Amino acid sequence: MKFTKMHGCGNDYIYVNGFVEQIATDRKPELVRRLSDRHFGIGGDGVIFINPGKSARFEMEMYNADGTRAQMCGNGIRCVAKYVYDYGLTNETSITIESFGQVKYLDLTLGEDGKVSTVRVNMGAPILTASEIPVVSENKQVVNEEITVDGQRYRMTCVSMGNPHAVVFLNTVPDEFDIKDFEIEKKGPHFENHPRFPERINTEFVRVMDRKNVQMRVWERGTGETLACGTGCCATVVACVLNGLTETKVTVKVLGGEILCEWDRTENVVYMTGPAETVFDGEIALQEEM
Repeated sequence: MKFTKMHGCGNDYIYVNGFVEQIATDRKPELVRRLSDRHFGIGGDGVIFINPGKSARFEMEMYNADGTRAQMCGNGIRCVAKYVYDYGLTNETSITIESFGQVKYLDLTLGEDGKVSTVRVNMGAPILTASEIPVVSENKQVVNEEITVDGQRYRMTCVSMGNPHAVVFLNTVPDEFDIKDFEIEKKGPHFENHPRFPERINTEFVRVMDRKNVQMRVWERGTGETLACGTGCCATVVACVLNGLTETKVTVKVLGGEILCEWDRTENVVYMTGPAETVFDGEIALQEEM
């Protein structure tokens, strides 16, 4: 099977051209786990199959590293856009991609080499209703609401950008806390599997730097900490605005780079702009049962 390794700000996935490679759906979870393994496989935060779309030109069929399906990935969808243009599946710089039935509209910016360098994605309207995210709460919306995790109290704001997010502000004073010191590998799993999140949760731990810049680390359900999360960056900016901490257009600094997100309150649409990069192409032998 041929594949391409790509990443958006270090959030790396293995991309498979579903127009060419035919893999049975029931075989994909085990295949994904094997390919994603960074010691015995190719290594990645998961696998994304690029297929013909039904409601859009292309479909992004995304799997987490543990083999579970995921609804949306902001970094992943930017890389899908780069793939379909750079590998000749389209010559258009404005395209549509669907994921889990959701159609996204993307605008591609080309570099000097004629290949896609950055992608702007219309991520649609943020979902704030607790039951639709979903998160268990007595309130209709979860904004700056207390939660006890592993014996410690936090305050969270919950947003869905096609997948569920809990945004936690660790400290809004720039000089008092280094977000790199936060023990995310200890706290992340407790948030992910907390009973208030019936479908598990992606958790963003955020430090506000000023009105236009924030730092963020993310624990993604089914994968663990990643260097970036596009939908998480979008959810972070929405949460920042809801809590009065930033402007509506913010640069989110993640471990793998920077992603620009803007919540257009008039249209109630979040736009995300960030890089997409190809690392290498390869070919791997599949087991016969695959």
